Amino acid sequence: MKTVKYALLQTLPVMAGYLVLGLGFGVLLQSKGYGVGWAFAMGALIYAGSMQYVAIDLLAGGASLISAALMTLMVNARHLFYGVSMLERYRGMGPVKPYLIFALTDETYSLVCSKDPPADLDRRWVFFLISLLDHIYWVTGSVLGALVGQALPFDATGIDFSMTSLFLVVFTEQWRGSQDHTAALVGLGASLVCLAVFGPSDFLIPAMVLMTLLLILLRPWLERRKEAAHG
Repeated sequence: MKTVKYALLQTLPVMAGYLVLGLGFGVLLQSKGYGVGWAFAMGALIYAGSMQYVAIDLLAGGASLISAALMTLMVNARHLFYGVSMLERYRGMGPVKPYLIFALTDETYSLVCSKDPPADLDRRWVFFLISLLDHIYWVTGSVLGALVGQALPFDATGIDFSMTSLFLVVFTEQWRGSQDHTAALVGLGASLVCLAVFGPSDFLIPAMVLMTLLLILLRPWLERRKEAAHG
């Protein structure tokens, strides 16, 4: 019970965001003619907030499987880098590991990486419950949005910006919660450079590659700074 309480408290900010964002997704999906069943299935099985928003236009526009696959790769390429960074943290997680990998969203990644759970709690179940609760919040918000969109006339203009808003909130919270902002500045700088060079439609993957290379190069320096700060 203590583990459940801890995970619930950790995920409350995500719950607030996911219910609102899921609501927006459900309303948008309903406005394109896809009902509650679609909202539940996409939230439960795809579970990729930004990609689900993009998928609405792909569905409505009749995009081909190849186009959908390439777009998914571009939008979710950052998870390749998330996965590499989680290899050690998720080591020894046993039967829950496949689900932890599936449920690794931006916000869940932020929670499981931000700090270690208390020593008297089982890390495996803490990470599992955080992932599961975040997943439940998203599916609940998506279904509620579809129900609201079905029951009430709703102007969906501007709702697709809500995912960008959540990313800004997550970035702000990580900035405030960390004393060393080097990684955040590297990510921001790499994104701005790639945005200027490749344009808004093609900058995501180059930015991720550049961030990774820069952080690998800076890792020895960052570790020395961390040791000096704790020493």
